[in-house]
Amino acid sequence: MGFPTRTPSLIRGGLVQLDSQSGRVKNVITLQYNPDTLSRSLQIKGVGGDGAEFSEAMRLKGPPVETIKLEAEIDATDKLETGDATAQQLGLHAQLAQFETLVYPTSGRLRSNNSEASSGSLEIITSNKDLLLFVWSRTRILPVRITEFSVTEEGFDAALNPLRAKLSIGMRVLTIDDLAFDSRGGSIFMSYLEQKEQLASRVVSTGLGALGVNAIP
Repeated sequence: MGFPTRTPSLIRGGLVQLDSQSGRVKNVITLQYNPDTLSRSLQIKGVGGDGAEFSEAMRLKGPPVETIKLEAEIDATDKLETGDATAQQLGLHAQLAQFETLVYPTSGRLRSNNSEASSGSLEIITSNKDLLLFVWSRTRILPVRITEFSVTEEGFDAALNPLRAKLSIGMRVLTIDDLAFDSRGGSIFMSYLEQKEQLASRVVSTGLGALGVNAIP
């Protein structure tokens, strides 16, 4: 008689493309291996500068500019061992293209731009109706824009298809300063902020004694 395993299922991080109007999920890109580290930076948007009055110095004019950077690895070995036809024919080309097309306007949009320019249109617009989300557990689902992307390919098959690759992905979190407050993206950002506030409220505040003081002078 077998016993059920107690090993929890592994939750992976990844990226989700949504239609910004309908909210329909168009594509899910799962990281093959979760990176060991994830770097985040918050640039504060304060109102006051040097010499500002107290009322100004204490004000925030909006959410901070949050940037995220991660290093991820992908490997075709597992798919090759299971006889995956795409991996056998193309190595990692298809998986890499999934990431890379996130930072390109579509070929259809570029052709449309060219037609408009040829007909005398003065303004070229490379609009994108998709909203990109970075998902890193249930407590971190946030709208982002990819700001940098680099690939190091390692190991090639006889047809020069890459078999291993390291990805470096930089992202900027989109806030209500970037998105309409009542938009789908604005709603997702607000949920992300509210989740932070709920998490912070679960930490029990320590007394001043922990800091070695009895009172604030």
